[in-house]
Amino acid sequence: MLKRFLLLAAILLPLPATAQGFERPIRIIVPIAPGGGTDVFARLLAEIVGSSLGQPIVVENRPGASSTIGTQFVVDQRADGTTLLFTANAPITAAPHVMATRYTLDQLDPMFIVGQTGFTLCVRQDSPITTAPALIAALRAAPGRLTYGTDGMGGNMHLAAERAFRALGVEATMVPFQGAAQTLTAFSGGHIDLYGGSIAVAMPAIRDGRARCLILTQRAQHPEVASGSGLDVLGIPQEETLIWWGMLAPRGMAPDRRAALMTAFEAAWRTERFQTQLARSGVTPEWRGSAAAAQLINGESEALARVVRQIGIERAR
Repeated sequence: MLKRFLLLAAILLPLPATAQGFERPIRIIVPIAPGGGTDVFARLLAEIVGSSLGQPIVVENRPGASSTIGTQFVVDQRADGTTLLFTANAPITAAPHVMATRYTLDQLDPMFIVGQTGFTLCVRQDSPITTAPALIAALRAAPGRLTYGTDGMGGNMHLAAERAFRALGVEATMVPFQGAAQTLTAFSGGHIDLYGGSIAVAMPAIRDGRARCLILTQRAQHPEVASGSGLDVLGIPQEETLIWWGMLAPRGMAPDRRAALMTAFEAAWRTERFQTQLARSGVTPEWRGSAAAAQLINGESEALARVVRQIGIERAR
């Protein structure tokens, strides 16, 4: 009788989270408007993972305030694995140093990064400046005369550029826009001297010959940007600043649930469909798990905080 009772009790015990699935649909919050690269990557990951986690996955856009609105929303949710943040690095490593965000890095758990690319500074195809050394010489000869567009004061591109400029001993005048796409439009129209933004956004202009990208903020050369010089070539590899895309969650998720998510999303990342999309977008695929993602994020955050102090940006209230 006792054996029968124990067997029945074991059958009636709740299954562990990984076996019983997630209690609610899984939401991936994208803190920008629909249509950008971040949104495309998040939706493709969700589509490939499908219902393998036992619940449908929905992608929800919550843009605003340099992506901090969507990020704060995720921080405020329960750490049960049903609300995740898929983002580029702006609200994680730059915004907390220049905006009065309520969240801090220690409230977010880096899960993985799917890939990265550098930012770039480009001249128009008709510019007499054709190499990175020539651009550096022009910047050094007339400090502040050349203008470069970015996605906003204190954004990752602005801080990446100033980080490199200070190491090279040059100056340029930053002109803020609402995103890299708007920067590219202003650049193409001749309203600024240099495009400053991600290689991924500049790729159509690179391929059709409108832009000649000369300085990369990544160490290595880029296979799609033959005219660009990486920071290794320029002698300042320690100043690398990347734009990366990855998943974070509210800190405190149960290990088994976290492991189920990591397994499903890494399998999706490895598919030919996802790898092709990254390559088409000019992004270098590189899977960084939790430890490697956290190391990159912490190091980048410290470096950008130092740049903010050097150029004297005051945190907006």
